[in-house]
Amino acid sequence: MQVMVNSDNHIHGSAALADKVRGRVLLKLKRFEDHLTRIELHFNDENSHKGGGLDKRCQAEARLKGRDPVSVSHNGDNLEQALEGAMDKLGTVLERNLSRHRQN
Repeated sequence: MQVMVNSDNHIHGSAALADKVRGRVLLKLKRFEDHLTRIELHFNDENSHKGGGLDKRCQAEARLKGRDPVSVSHNGDNLEQALEGAMDKLGTVLERNLSRHRQN
């Protein structure tokens, strides 16, 4: 499973950040790795220089083998909260999607 990490100009997208994010994603979504080809993450600072709460956004798109991609997003006070929320949502969506597929 390939994990791609992208960020806007207002978030310092260092290699260390990308490695940390990849590690969290692989840990959180390990149970789905046989069904996934790629996860794309996009981090945005929606208020940029203004500051404020819940302004960090993580959008996650999962590419499932032989199926349409699924996408979720989550806003948080910081990147970690945004990532954790998006991974929780993505796990729920993947579980639902795969269980529906098994039933058919």
